[in-house]
Amino acid sequence: MAILPVLKMGTLSLSKRSLEVTEFSCAKLYDLILDLKDVMKKEGGVGIAAPQIGVNQRVVIFGFESSVRYPTEKPVPFTILINPVITPLTEEKVEDWEGCLSVPGLRGKVPRYQKIHYKGVNEEGEAIERIADNFHARMVQHECDHLDGILYPERMNNMRDFGFEAVMWERLYGTPYKS
Repeated sequence: MAILPVLKMGTLSLSKRSLEVTEFSCAKLYDLILDLKDVMKKEGGVGIAAPQIGVNQRVVIFGFESSVRYPTEKPVPFTILINPVITPLTEEKVEDWEGCLSVPGLRGKVPRYQKIHYKGVNEEGEAIERIADNFHARMVQHECDHLDGILYPERMNNMRDFGFEAVMWERLYGTPYKS
C-alpha cells in the first residue's frame, strides 16, 4: 500500500466529527489500521487518528517504546482504539507541550486532564478499558480530539506558548533541536 499524506491544519475535513465504526474484523478496517501504522511510523509520530489521513471514522492508534519527539516520556503500549469514550478521573488539568502531525513543525502548551478512564474496542470488536495518567492520558485525549474535529491549538490558553518546534525544543529540553 502507498503511504497516505497527513492532512494539515486548515483542511476542512479535520474539523468534522468522525462517524462511529460499525463493522469489525473486516478488510476495510484492517487496511485502515495498516495505513495508520505505516503513516505513523514514516512520520515518527506517537499516535495518529483516521481523520488525519482523510478517513472520517472513529479510529485512533498510539503507543511507543521510545520517541525522538518526546524523549523524556515513559513508554505507552501500542493500542488500536475504536469508538473511544473518555471520562476524566480528576478535575485537575496539567499544561504541557504537544505537537501534531497535522500541525507540522509547531508545538504548543495544552491543558489536559491528568488522569482519565478510556474505553472502546479493538479491530475485532473486543472491549478495551484502561486508566491512564500523565503522558499516556495526554496522548489519548489528543488523538481522540481529532475524532471530534479539534486540533490542539484550539485547546491552548496562551498563544505565547505556541511556536516553531526548533525554538520551543530549547524551552522544553534546554538543548539545540535535532531534526
